[in-house]
Amino acid sequence: MSAVTDLAGDLVAIPSHEDETDAGDLIEAWLREETDADVTRDGVDNVTAYQNTDADANESLALVGHHDVVPPDDSQMTDGEYVLTERGGRLYGRGAADMKGAVAAAMCAFRDAEPSAELVFASFVGEEIGGEGARHAIDQGFAPDCAIVGEGTTGYSAPGTTDVAVAHKGRRASTITARGTAAHASEPAAGENAVYTACEAVETVRGIDAPATEVFGERVQGSVVVTEIEGGSAWNVIPESCSITVDERTVPGDRAPLAAVEDPERVEWTVDQDLPPMACDDEAFAEAVRTAATEAQEGDPELVTKPHATDAGWLAEAGVTCVICGPAEQGEAHTKDESVSLDVLDRCYGTYRDVAGSW
Repeated sequence: MSAVTDLAGDLVAIPSHEDETDAGDLIEAWLREETDADVTRDGVDNVTAYQNTDADANESLALVGHHDVVPPDDSQMTDGEYVLTERGGRLYGRGAADMKGAVAAAMCAFRDAEPSAELVFASFVGEEIGGEGARHAIDQGFAPDCAIVGEGTTGYSAPGTTDVAVAHKGRRASTITARGTAAHASEPAAGENAVYTACEAVETVRGIDAPATEVFGERVQGSVVVTEIEGGSAWNVIPESCSITVDERTVPGDRAPLAAVEDPERVEWTVDQDLPPMACDDEAFAEAVRTAATEAQEGDPELVTKPHATDAGWLAEAGVTCVICGPAEQGEAHTKDESVSLDVLDRCYGTYRDVAGSW
């Protein structure tokens, strides 16, 4: 069993869906014991480490992950602990794919690399609830020049191939609230039906063409869709309020014109969450990571895009040049049978280590 596998198993076994403290303790203690890095733990439990800080190179490189997870399925927990199993060359357990396996690979690469520039390791909290840890770190000055975020990119161009994502979509969740005037349903003209007004807003949303863009020739297509509608208070009352939930997948540099639905007297549009998209701004860095990924595997990795928002969006928004490269496969995260390939963990370890030594 490799050092990456051992460390990944130790991390996956620690519950961290409600409280990341114990997982952060393991990461911090391991870094202090296994490296000579400057290790810090901030006020929200992010763990960061820095080495080769006196390097003459102009650019710093960060290996970035998160150690919080989504709540486990009942089958993934027993007696207050996560169930951890290994079979068929895969590690099973909550967080194995998203993304403690990648965190373990990054930790080992951080230890073993011979960096040509300043090398940074960071594992954040709160990624699954909107990037709270990453946002806190950025507010406190976390600003590497470049970063590899270890979210999953395996199986995008071909089954089993670990690719390099140069862009991902963001997510803007918003609510459209239509207002009317209540009246008895037997006299509909006496009121103003908020549901009808909301339906007009729905038609406006349906008519919006979601933005699209390209990053290094890879297309990123956004989307806008109504996902919920709620209104009315009784079967015999003209509804005075109706709300619509809109899920918008955003692309770098643009947003859908949802403000078009607003009417000062009848319709209000409010943004509830806005997770930023990501676009790499340095093709040479993306190609350097792809070269390392190529040397670490038999397949031919490609530059790809991801549909999901990650902490790379917050980092890119803050001016960090980002790519994403990690072991998790499409559809693997957040499932009751979540697992990660042990061979791919070692592959990612090699990729991270080699980029750290050459970039």
